Order: sequence, then structure tokens, then C-alpha cells
Amino acid sequence: MKPFDVSGAFAPSVPAGGRALRRVAVKGAGVTVFYSGVRLVIQMAGTVVLARLIVPRDFGLVTMLTTFSALLVGVGSSGIQEAIAQCERIDHAVASNIFWIYATLGAFLTLGFAGAGSLIAKFYGEPALASLALLLSATIFLTSVSTVHMALLLRAMRFSSVSRIEIVARAVSVAVCILFALAGWGRWALVMGACALPLSQTIGAWSQCPWMPGRPRRAPGTRTLLLFGVHSLGRFTVNYFVSNTDNLLVGLRFGARPLGFYKRAYDLFSLSASQLVSATTLVAVSALSRVRDDRAQFHRYLLGAITVVAFLGMGIAGDLTLIGEDLIRLLLGPGWESAGQIFTFFAPGIGMMLIYGTHEWIHLSLGRADRWFLWGIIHWVVTSMLFLACIHWGPQGIAVAWGLSFWILTIPAMAYAGKPIGLRVTSVLAVVWRYIAAATLAGLTTSLICPRWEILSKASGASGAALRVGVISLLFGFLYLGAIVVLHRGFGPFRNVIRLLKEMASVAPLPATAGTEAN
Repeated sequence: MKPFDVSGAFAPSVPAGGRALRRVAVKGAGVTVFYSGVRLVIQMAGTVVLARLIVPRDFGLVTMLTTFSALLVGVGSSGIQEAIAQCERIDHAVASNIFWIYATLGAFLTLGFAGAGSLIAKFYGEPALASLALLLSATIFLTSVSTVHMALLLRAMRFSSVSRIEIVARAVSVAVCILFALAGWGRWALVMGACALPLSQTIGAWSQCPWMPGRPRRAPGTRTLLLFGVHSLGRFTVNYFVSNTDNLLVGLRFGARPLGFYKRAYDLFSLSASQLVSATTLVAVSALSRVRDDRAQFHRYLLGAITVVAFLGMGIAGDLTLIGEDLIRLLLGPGWESAGQIFTFFAPGIGMMLIYGTHEWIHLSLGRADRWFLWGIIHWVVTSMLFLACIHWGPQGIAVAWGLSFWILTIPAMAYAGKPIGLRVTSVLAVVWRYIAAATLAGLTTSLICPRWEILSKASGASGAALRVGVISLLFGFLYLGAIVVLHRGFGPFRNVIRLLKEMASVAPLPATAGTEAN
């Protein structure tokens, strides 16, 4: 893609609204969700293989480091992608300024984290962390130099290109991890894989968007983008504390090995829960930001997306709550039973986590990163209080706290995010409550029926776990879909989902780039 024309203006044509925007957005969502599924398969395959090659303690040690490095990676990249995707205009000069600012920041943060490795080692009482930090620090700079290129691709709604880059990068990362783990590198294999991910992504971003930044100079619009990025960065920072306070508490209170179990359970919870929303967030933001002046159309697009999220999310949550322990036993193998027990406590929160995540679409598409940041502070305070209240029950208690946080915060989050656009909470409740009720009814019924079948309760080993996973999932799925039909008094939800899937699969290719010259 050639992002700018000879005058320096952003070149790719992007629909402003109406049916053209819907076609591009739906196509982009379909491509993104499909590739998200591929990425999930790659990550799951890597998790399954690495759990048999690397001991829980090594996972715990690397998690202790990434608890801190993730913040610096975000500082050097977070916020600007959303800023570039939603801003009214951007030109070559502004993009160049943003690139050099983030690249410089990434370089300083890389050196800072490398130097702080010994302090982190002392903090946890784990000397091995100091040397691991030197290599892991490279992920910060490598991420920062691909940020603007990825953002330009997203602004042009080149979702296929972005998804392919992420898929290849993830596959390379997993392959590097496995190869080094087979060679006996243990914890170093995980760090090598972590470095391979942003390196591959940077190569892919620069090849798909072969744009060279110019020298830094004064350019109108730079300050506005940076201000939006700072607000988004503030929200990322708060979200970082929300997402990593649990790792910090478990690591300090229980040590590296329990943290390894907890992290594996959390990763599987997060993968199954967040892939759909995280994969479609920038698609949704790009589409909704172009209809934010039309409240009726904005509400229609948003509520339609939330409906699909609730349909899928509640079904996933109900099923994984019932089969979680057996599923983890199959995926991770012997020695990881503790992770399976923890995962069972995570699973009930998956559906609400998906629904909760859509409030970010509203803030970002309206350009209100300031409100998103303020809400993040509330989220962090409430979640941290729940962590402290539940840590008495160990890692399982922390898992329960996660689920409770989403059930408690979703309605207030939607009310706060929707206020500038006149979105009523009752409208959101109207499209999600039936799916919550259907999952609850199907889950309770399944949990009452299956223990009565001796063939399931007496089956042992991996084959028994596989049998229970298959039978319970089929029964729950049948009951869940049946409950949806009853509660909706018809097959309307299925027709809507099928119609959306057909649109995703059959609409014309995304518009070609209009640019004529690379800069």
C-alpha cells in the first residue's frame, strides 16, 4: 500500500458512510474474525506443545518479567493506532513526526528495561530474571517501529493485510519457541519467541506499507494526534495495571510455579474470551467513527455487533464452565491439573468479558479517549479491590474476582460510554439478556443431567476427558440453541447471524489503494 500521494495527503480511498462503508466494514470484520480464529488455533497449538516441553516454573519466571515489559511495550506503541484510525485527516509530515517520536521513545524504554533487570530480579528474589530481561527488552523497540505502519494500514481499512501480518508473526513466534524448547533452552525459548513476534510484525508491516518517514518538522495535526494518543495511553496504562495486578499478587504471594499454572489458565481464558473483540475492535472503530454524526445508524451498527458478541460469548462461557477442567487436561497434559482447576473458575466470566469489551468501541469511535481513560481508573480500582478480597482463596480466588469484575462493571461501563451518543443501557440489555438466560438454563440443565450418566462419571484418563468434553458440549449446545429459539420465539437470531456470515464471505473485495507514489 502506498499511503500518501505526491502532495503528502493520505491517498487510499475509504468509504464515508452508507452501504459502501457497511460492505467494507462487514468484509473487514469477516476477514479479521477468520484470521483471528487462525491465530487462536496457532496460539493454542503452541500452548499445547510448549506445556509438554517447558516446566511451569519457567513459564512463571517469564511472566514475572512480562508483567513489567508489557507496560513499556504499550507506552511505546499504544494509543497511536486508534488515533490514526479515527482522525479526520493525516498527511505524510504528521505521520513522519509520530513515527520518530514513538521510535525514539521505544529506544529509551528498551535501554531502561534492560538496565532494570537486576532490580526486578531482586524484587522477586529470582536472580535468573536479570539476564532474561536483557533479551526481552528488544521487544519494546521492535514494537515501536511498526506502530505507525500498522496504523496506516488500518486507516486504509486494509484489514486483510493487517491480519495476515499478525498471523505470520504469531506463527513465527510459536515456531521459534518450539524449536528452542526442543533444543532444551527452557525459559530462554519463551523469550526468543517473544522477540520473534514483534520482529516478524515489523518486517511484515514495512513490506505491506513500504513508506519511509521524512525528517521531523512542524506539522499541523501532530499535537492533536499525540493528545489523543496520550489519553489512549493513559487508558492502556490503567488497563495494564488491571491486567497485571493479578500476576504481581500471585507471583509475590505464591511464587513462580503457582504463577505458571495461573498464567496458563489465564492465557487460555483470555484467548477464548478476547480474540473476537480484540480482533474486531479496530474494524468497529473505523466503521463507527464514520457514522458518529448519525445517532440512529451508530446505534444500529453497535447493537447489531453486540448481539453477535453476546450470542457467541455466552455460549462459549457456558460450555467452557462445564468442560474446562477436562479440556485443560487434554490440552496441557499431565502435571497441569492445577491450571485446569483455575480455568474452571475463569470460564463463567468469558461471556460478560466479551460484552464488556465492546464499550471500548464507543469511546474510541467517538474520539473520547479521555472518558475511556477515566473509566479505566474505575475499572482498576474495582478489580483490585476484588483481587485483594479474594486472594485468600489462592489463584482460584483471583480467577473468581476476574469474572465478578465484568458482571459488576458491564452495565455502568455501557451507561458511561454511551452517554455522549445517547445510547441507553436498556437498549443493550434488550439485546443480551436472552443469551444470558439461555446459557444459564442450558448450563444448569446439563450439569444436572450429565452426572447421572455412569459412562461419563466412570470414564478415566485422556479418553474419558475427551468423551466428557464431546458429550457435554453437544448437550449444552443443543439446549443453548433451543433456549434461544424459545426466548426469541423464533429463529430470528440464527437468521441474523447467518446473514452476517454470508455478507462477510460474499461481498466484493476491499477497495484498492488510490495512492500513486510511496514516500
